[in-house]
Amino acid sequence: MNEKKPTFKEAMEATMIWCKSWENDEISDEVISDRIGELIKTVEGARGFFVVSLSIDCPLMDRFPDALIFQLRSSGDIIVDLTVKNLAMSSAMVITHHDNNDSQEIQSERIKIRCIELLKLLDSNQVKKRLDVLLEATKGNGTDLKFINKWGYNAKQINAISESIYEVAT
Repeated sequence: MNEKKPTFKEAMEATMIWCKSWENDEISDEVISDRIGELIKTVEGARGFFVVSLSIDCPLMDRFPDALIFQLRSSGDIIVDLTVKNLAMSSAMVITHHDNNDSQEIQSERIKIRCIELLKLLDSNQVKKRLDVLLEATKGNGTDLKFINKWGYNAKQINAISESIYEVAT
């Protein structure tokens, strides 16, 4: 990336290119991890990275190279927060897609699983604190209630979010 802060769109495009290059063994674990480390210094960069890396076929977020985990852990709260929100949204969408017989259910399930596995690798204290906040919202309390209400999740979706939170601990 260049010295300016990447936009959301630029971050998505860069992530797509880097994932393909990594998958084709054109760049190493360390190189892609360093590039991602620069990208995720901003919220827009991190959002763009997650939109692509969690949803596409690239196995980067299935294998979690050590160098990548180091970069993600180093970014702290921003990564934990985005991963928890992605966990909530994908958990809710699994229900929506299932109820609508939508083939996107498989993709939402993959995103959910990737989020669960990533959260298990991030700083456990940060993850626990952030998941506790989301769990409170599933019970109708706390600061994440605004997030839950914003998306208009129904009781089944909220239950799925709660179940996914507990899956992180297992």
